[in-house]
Amino acid sequence: MTRPNPPSSPVCFAAEASDSYMGYHDRDELVQALSELLEAERAGAKVGVGLVEAAPDPDALALARTVRDDEARWCRMLAQALRRLGAKPSLKVGDFYGKVMAIDGLEARLALLNRGQGWVVRKLEALLPKVRDDTLHAELKAMLDAHVENIELTERTLARRRGGSADPISSAR
Repeated sequence: MTRPNPPSSPVCFAAEASDSYMGYHDRDELVQALSELLEAERAGAKVGVGLVEAAPDPDALALARTVRDDEARWCRMLAQALRRLGAKPSLKVGDFYGKVMAIDGLEARLALLNRGQGWVVRKLEALLPKVRDDTLHAELKAMLDAHVENIELTERTLARRRGGSADPISSAR
């Protein structure tokens, strides 16, 4: 009885190829990217807390709570993702918090917050094609979508406060 030849085509072995060979981030690259995002999200959550405490009116308070709650949600998700990868989540807070809170005036803080949200959007857009894990990819895509929504919400809030209209995406990116 003859044994069939083992598969020799690279396509047959594709499932066994490493993530980096297939163009995805390996574990260490994912840990680095997720850690950077976690520190940024933690800073965003602290900014949200500061905005809640300083909100001058119900409209600003509603926006601040939305930002705070979303940022805290993504901190939890990123920390869980890091643990699934066998990494210990950092406890660092990105320096963005200090930058936003050093600015006077709600509108100026919200504008800088939106630029920070745009930074996260760009990071996620670059990261997503390099994430092979379907669960993590879906979580990061949901995070991306939420950040885009929050940018739009903040732009609408700023436009109302300024008495005009704004293009929500172009000003944040």
